[in-house]
Amino acid sequence: MPRVLIPLAEGFEELEAVTIIDLLRRADIEVVSAGLEPGPVTGSRRTVLVPDSSLDAVIATAFDMVVLPGGLTGAANLEGDPRVRALLRRQDSEGRFTAAICAAPQVLASAGLLDGRSATAYPGTLRIKDFPRVNLIEDPVVIDGRVVTSRGPGTAMDFALQLIELLAGRERRDAVESQLLRPS
Repeated sequence: MPRVLIPLAEGFEELEAVTIIDLLRRADIEVVSAGLEPGPVTGSRRTVLVPDSSLDAVIATAFDMVVLPGGLTGAANLEGDPRVRALLRRQDSEGRFTAAICAAPQVLASAGLLDGRSATAYPGTLRIKDFPRVNLIEDPVVIDGRVVTSRGPGTAMDFALQLIELLAGRERRDAVESQLLRPS
């Protein structure tokens, strides 16, 4: 069973975090949400989530994928945490997936994971003048090697379904998606 880590920082975007956690779990993927600090984490719209763990408790664990939810404040808090940067670099060096949505691709960029890659992000959060080696495109979801990025809350479901496909295959993705009754 694939294992996914979702770090939660104060100010995370609730729609993104909850959608990703929910859909991956529907696909029988093991998801561990981990707060940067022990205890509940408050999102950008004041929704409080209780993570499964603290980041310190799982930082040494190997995960098939690390997924960063966005939210401007949440992404800034992830970007400012040296443990998160080290975790992302380790994932990359070990050939494992990293993924980020909304403002969180800036965390991947600041860790050097988007250099020479194509990516997408919430408009204005991943500025080319700050990251000139990133090929910024406006697709809802962009996959470049083992790095996956997405634009924002409105693309969270497409993003999560793509992550399922990468981790568990097209058949599992289709099974989860068919139960969601999404319009064509």
